[in-house]
Amino acid sequence: MRAARYYGIEDIRVEEIEEPVCQEGHVMVKPAYVGICGTDLHEYLGGPTFAPVEPHPVTRETIPVTFGHEFSGTILEVGKGVSGLEPGQRVAIQPTISDGTCSACHAGLENVCYSGGFIGLSGGGGGLSDAVVIPAVNVLPLPSNIPLDIGALVEPLAVGWHAVAQSPLKNDSSILILGGGPIGIAVLLALRARGCGKIIVSEPSTSRQRFDLHFGADYVLDPRTDDVLKEVRCLTDGNGVDIAFDCAGVAPGLKAACQAIKARGTVVNVSIWEKAIPFQPNDLVFKEGKFLACLGYVRKDFEDVIEAIASGAMKPGDMVTRRVALENVVEDGFKTLINHKEDHVKILVDIAQTKLSGGPSERPTL
Repeated sequence: MRAARYYGIEDIRVEEIEEPVCQEGHVMVKPAYVGICGTDLHEYLGGPTFAPVEPHPVTRETIPVTFGHEFSGTILEVGKGVSGLEPGQRVAIQPTISDGTCSACHAGLENVCYSGGFIGLSGGGGGLSDAVVIPAVNVLPLPSNIPLDIGALVEPLAVGWHAVAQSPLKNDSSILILGGGPIGIAVLLALRARGCGKIIVSEPSTSRQRFDLHFGADYVLDPRTDDVLKEVRCLTDGNGVDIAFDCAGVAPGLKAACQAIKARGTVVNVSIWEKAIPFQPNDLVFKEGKFLACLGYVRKDFEDVIEAIASGAMKPGDMVTRRVALENVVEDGFKTLINHKEDHVKILVDIAQTKLSGGPSERPTL
């Protein structure tokens, strides 16, 4: 079968590998759509980070590993001992890898398992393939009104949902989102689905600013030309926001988040940082601000996102800006996001599409 395998920096190869065997307690899934995310790009350009160079404590794999952790698909086979799932069901995948034995796992915090990782990054197969075998606990059925392409968005949306769920959100909370890219939009959609006060987004990309407004931002600021702190205070009667979500992962953004919250406000860190940065704790100390770090998601976040999409509370379809074939995943997917990321929110790999069926399909820019 085909699989996109990660060997190291700027080295992803679509090649033939053996089809996996469905084991007890597992499910074999035929991937349908697979999203390419920022973590994939970081691995491609500067990794391996999540991809293991030593045997992973759970998967026991090392690179090369099959990529693809944001995906949906159809069940091909159900292993012995699995109930509630059956061949032909359309599903979304929670790619969390956990050992199930550490204190974090025992507390229901599989997202911060001490030996954790992700299917499609840390071994265990991946969505960028014709088949993948996954523990049944990681497989969530999709309601009939959620198509498979939207099902591939559940994973990134769950990141935003988890961050919002961990925050002290109230119905009238004022919000600042630093970084209006895919994860910033996921936070925005979660906030609108759950209810809040005014939402301000700081985003330098003109095209992504349009997406932020489309998905429900009340105000969009450009940090290249706007005094973000001054504008935030003006929009909040001089007080600052209740919650600032840092989805940018850059030092100026974190500083702005800490300075933009009101007294006893909260900064929620959603970003993964590539390196250490200078930090002035007094930006929080002098107003008794709180700093809350979030990582990934837990199963309930996936369940909540699926329910929100099914009910119409979340309408994420316009996040998809391009669909590409598996054979062209590097040129049409990774390199497009690297060189033209401002023009895209989410690129999906259509596993059924072949390079003989034409070039990538585009969605008109908003």
